[in-house]
Amino acid sequence: MMDYRIKCLPSGVLIFTITRADTRNAVNFRVMEGLQEAIEQASSADVRALVITGEGGQAFCSGGDLSVFHALRTEEEAYGMLSKMGEILYRLAVLPKPTIALINGTAVGGGCEIASACDFRVAKIGAKLGFIQGSLAITTGWGGGTLLFERIGTAHSLKLLSEASVYRAEQLDHIGFINQVVDEADEAAAESFLEKELSVSSGVLSAYKQIQIRKWEATGLHDRMMQEVRQCAILWAKEDHHRAVDGFLNKK
Repeated sequence: MMDYRIKCLPSGVLIFTITRADTRNAVNFRVMEGLQEAIEQASSADVRALVITGEGGQAFCSGGDLSVFHALRTEEEAYGMLSKMGEILYRLAVLPKPTIALINGTAVGGGCEIASACDFRVAKIGAKLGFIQGSLAITTGWGGGTLLFERIGTAHSLKLLSEASVYRAEQLDHIGFINQVVDEADEAAAESFLEKELSVSSGVLSAYKQIQIRKWEATGLHDRMMQEVRQCAILWAKEDHHRAVDGFLNKK
């Protein structure tokens, strides 16, 4: 059974859906491969925008699948996984098309990192979001912390990351992390959010996105993301992290 689904709407909006509702749409290696595939498909001329979401009404993405990734014990083992996803999120961030995280439910840990890699975040009212990595004795590990500092103000970014707390979507719209709160985060909501962009030439949209991409290239975004990934890998290998994950899995 596939862990993801990719489909293109008649409007030219490509939808990537994580279909692992039983794991709260946690990311495993197959989901990573699917996201790579979606980014490649989104590069096609007939695709106007890329939307990322999760299956069901409970979760957008609960981050990395700890039942799988907890087997990674050393710094280098962790770095292999973390850097793979970090490269994917960098490619997502610099895709010259509008990208939206359609947050249909809980987005925590790596789920918030995926959301940070997107240009816009549209969230269902009441959806819970949090960069909770600190509670597992690690930092953001896919480059999402670096991307967060690019998306919203420094003080707000540092607060969200350092607290490792969970917030409701409507608490995060005033700081710019959530761009729109909706009753239902479905395909219709995504198309409605993009309504004006979809009426503008794709060449114009790409040209505007390239302005941002050039800034990121000039400020070494990729290198900064990879430094973040390496720092997480160092913390990942420490006993504090393994003990915290053991406690989390046993509690579940």
